[in-house]
Order: sequence, then C-alpha cells, then structure tokens
Amino acid sequence: MTRHLVYCGAFVAFLAACALTLTSIINPRWISWDSETPRGEQIHYTYGLHRRCSSLTKACEYFPQEQDCHGDRYFCSMWRTVGFLMSFAIVVEGMTLITYIVILVGGKQKREQGWKILSGLHFVVGLLQMASMAIIAYLYDNDDRFFPGWKLDISWVLCTISWSVMVLLGAGVIATALLLPTEGGYELIPNEDYGVEE
Repeated sequence: MTRHLVYCGAFVAFLAACALTLTSIINPRWISWDSETPRGEQIHYTYGLHRRCSSLTKACEYFPQEQDCHGDRYFCSMWRTVGFLMSFAIVVEGMTLITYIVILVGGKQKREQGWKILSGLHFVVGLLQMASMAIIAYLYDNDDRFFPGWKLDISWVLCTISWSVMVLLGAGVIATALLLPTEGGYELIPNEDYGVEE
C-alpha cells in the first residue's frame, strides 16, 4: 500500500509539472522587454516559442518569421529547436502519463517493476526541458537583439520549475523502488494439520 501512495503522490506532482510545461509553451513570455516613453506610455515586448507580442501593435504575430532570420539563421534554428524540444517533451509527458496509469491500475507487480520505465521517462522529459531552458538562456546572453533591458520571463521560469520537478520525481521513484520494502502479497493460510505427526 505504501508504494501505491507514493506513486499517487508522484502522479499529482507530475500533473502539476505537466501544467507548468503546457503553460510555458502557450504563454508567449520566455523573454520580455519593458520600457516607458518620455510621455509616460508603457512599451512591452514579449517573445514566446511560437509568437511575439507587442504593446504598440496590441497584437501577437508568428515568430520567428523569415525577416527575423535574414542574415541570422543561427538564431532562428536555435529558437525553433527549443520549440521542437518542448513539443517533444509534451509527447514524452503523454507517454509518462500512460505509464503512471498502467502502474497505478496494474497491481503489485506493475508497481514493483514499472519504476525503471517511469524514472527513465521522467529523466528524458527533464533533459529535454533543461536543454530548452539552457538554449534560451544562451540566446538571451549572446544574441545582439537582446540588449540590456530584456529579461528572462515567466515561461522560462515555469520551464525551469517543471524540469526540476521531473528530475526530482525520477530520483524519488528510484529511491522508492530501492528503499521501500516490497508490498505484502498473499499469505499462506496455516494448515490445521501443520506439525501433526503422521
């Protein structure tokens, strides 16, 4: 029963991390810039994985577009790579969700053997998101379009929290498998004739 409770708790934390991942992809706020004009008007730009938004136009547009890539294919390739990695992380999270369901519904044997696949999937998701976060941080530090005043925004933070939770869950699942005693199975019913000499 103890392993079942641990897997249930890990499942809830996993669902929360998945929500953070989805939010970081949907919300176009990986890198942002805030400023104020001499007349006191606020200017706000945000870059998401697939959209760029501006307070001047009060609209969002697809990003990166072809004009963003002229003379700087490297930036566009890296930014699109992050979009692919995060989308692939969602696919692996879907596989992890199915694995959780199989383990929780599958009984004692699934809970005792499924930890290897489950922890591996957690680490793969964590690695994909970690790479995405690192690439965005690298572009933020090294690309000329992000001059002083730009900052890493909430979507980047959500991605960081999500991969941290995934890695901790993977380690926790391994620790549970190695440290907790096996669940009690069926016990033999004592034989009434036990110990009777023939």
